[in-house]
Amino acid sequence: MVVIHGKRELDDFLQPHRLKGINVGFVPTMGALHAGHASLLRQARTESKLVVLSIFVNPTQFNDSSDYSNYPSTIEPDLELARSEGVDVVFLPEVKNIYGDSAHAETSDYGSLTRVFEGEKRTGHFDGVVTVVRRLFNIVQPQMAFFGEKDLQQLAVIRHLARLEFPSIRIVGCPLIRDADGLALSSRNVRIPKEGRVHALKLHEALLNVAQAADTQNSIGSAVEANRKALSENEHIQLEYFDAVNGESFEVLKGNEVPKGAFAIVAAVVSGVRLIDNCRL
Repeated sequence: MVVIHGKRELDDFLQPHRLKGINVGFVPTMGALHAGHASLLRQARTESKLVVLSIFVNPTQFNDSSDYSNYPSTIEPDLELARSEGVDVVFLPEVKNIYGDSAHAETSDYGSLTRVFEGEKRTGHFDGVVTVVRRLFNIVQPQMAFFGEKDLQQLAVIRHLARLEFPSIRIVGCPLIRDADGLALSSRNVRIPKEGRVHALKLHEALLNVAQAADTQNSIGSAVEANRKALSENEHIQLEYFDAVNGESFEVLKGNEVPKGAFAIVAAVVSGVRLIDNCRL
């Protein structure tokens, strides 16, 4: 496994492989890797001849500066996990490598897709996501890129970006990974106190209730409303949103029909930690 810090060095390394037509799979991350990231690397290893992992905490996608400064840095364990999953190249750039002298995000307006839910709650977040992914795609030039369904709206935004600007890159969505108790894996979970975990698990429980209603062809709208009410009345949970949506457009589902690619989604703050989760319907 090779660790590379600079764009030019990465290009020098990858260019001979590109000329040979070797299939490059790319997994962009912000580090603090866990089993969810490992599953992305495993899928990339299965589908690609050469796997590139990037670890870069992107400052332009944090609308809360304290969230950026508190983001965990675990480089040595991250490199060990990458090595164990058969990663070929780890791209570990500094902010200057990506943004030059000024880290700023270009505005990306994909209509309601970038304005609702996460786009509404985290002003400028998707501007930062699109900006950094665009720059990383231009640097790595992969044939495939792997993203987790945990960040479902982000995945939809990146798919839209690829359709517009990188049609040769196949975006692969990988299943959300959970702990044994059902909590969606996230680098933020280490900040949840032990007593707060039981309340965090209420988010997954509510999503499953909606999924069960979909399976039994009961009223999706009623199930969403009932579970939204239960979460909002829990004094340990600061609910931001709870809904059922089309997983590509993020339009809210109307009526009781459950189209292919529908999800229940939730965001809430539990014990001071902002969590997002989703469940396919």
